[in-house]
Amino acid sequence: MQVGVVMGGVSNEKGISILTGKEIIENLDKSKYEILPVPIDSKYQLIDRAKCLEFAFLALHGSFGEDGEVQAILEAFQIPYSGSGILASSLCMNKHMSKKIFMGENILTPKWAYISNEKKFNYNELEAINYPLILKPNNGGSSIDIVIVNNKEEFQLALDHLLKLYKGILVEEFIKGQEITCCLLDGRVLPVVSIQHKSEFFDFSSKYKEENTVEEIIELNETLMHKVEAISTKCWDAFNLKVYARIDMIIRDEEVYVLEINTLPGMTKNSLFPKSSKAQGISFCELLDEIIKISIRESNNKI
Repeated sequence: MQVGVVMGGVSNEKGISILTGKEIIENLDKSKYEILPVPIDSKYQLIDRAKCLEFAFLALHGSFGEDGEVQAILEAFQIPYSGSGILASSLCMNKHMSKKIFMGENILTPKWAYISNEKKFNYNELEAINYPLILKPNNGGSSIDIVIVNNKEEFQLALDHLLKLYKGILVEEFIKGQEITCCLLDGRVLPVVSIQHKSEFFDFSSKYKEENTVEEIIELNETLMHKVEAISTKCWDAFNLKVYARIDMIIRDEEVYVLEINTLPGMTKNSLFPKSSKAQGISFCELLDEIIKISIRESNNKI
C-alpha cells in the first residue's frame, strides 16, 4: 500500500511538521508500504497531490493541519488519513471551544477569558482570574507565542502584540503543578508521561531545545491514575476522537486540570507519544503501523 506522508504546511509550526514527517518516513515499515513524501507549502498543493494518494499519514501541525481543513479535503477525495475527523480536529484546535466542552462535561480546566479584535474587551472579564496569567493564541500550538504576565501593564502590552498576529487570544489562569500528558491509542490510555523543565511553563524552548527538560514515564498513585484515565476517556468520547490523541494536563493539590487536546501530536522519536507507546511495549515502527490500520478501519466505518 502506498502511504503519503503529508508534511510542511502553512502554519508557524511548519518546521516541527517537517521533523515529524522525516521521522515517520524513516520509521515506517518499508517492507509493507510504498512511502511517498508529500511536502506542501500551500492548500492548492494538497488538493493537487491528494488525488493520487492511497493513504495520507498527516505529519502536519497547527492551522491547515489540525483544524479540520486538511481532513475535509481528503474526505472530499475519499482518501483515508491518520487521526481524528473534521469536527473533532476543528474543536480541539479551538482552545476556547474546547474549554466550553470541558466545562459542559464537568472536566476541570483552568479559568479563562477569550479576546479577539471583533469582541470588545472588558477588564471585568478577568475579575475571577488572578495574576499571573497566560496569554496564548486560541488556535496555536507548539507553545509558540505564549506569554506569562504578572500585572495589568504587562498584560496590555502582550495582548496588543498578540492581537496583531492572531485573530483570537485565550487568557488563562496560570496553574503551577505537576505537568503530565496522557496518550490514547484507539481509545486506550497509554502510560502517563511526566514533564519537568526549568522554564516557567512548557514553552517552545523547553519542548524542542532545552537539554535539561526531563520527559519520563511516571506512576501516579491509584486515586490520581484513576482520575487521569477517567478524564482522558471522557475527553475521547466527548470530542469523538479517533485513532490517537494526546491530552495535556496539570495536577495541583490532587486535582487534574485539562489544558488541551492534541489530535496530531508530534511523532519524532523523542516526542511524547512514542515515549508513552514504547513504555507500553509498542515500538515506533509498530505504533505507526497501528495508526495506519486503525485509521483505515475508521475510514471504512464512515462508508
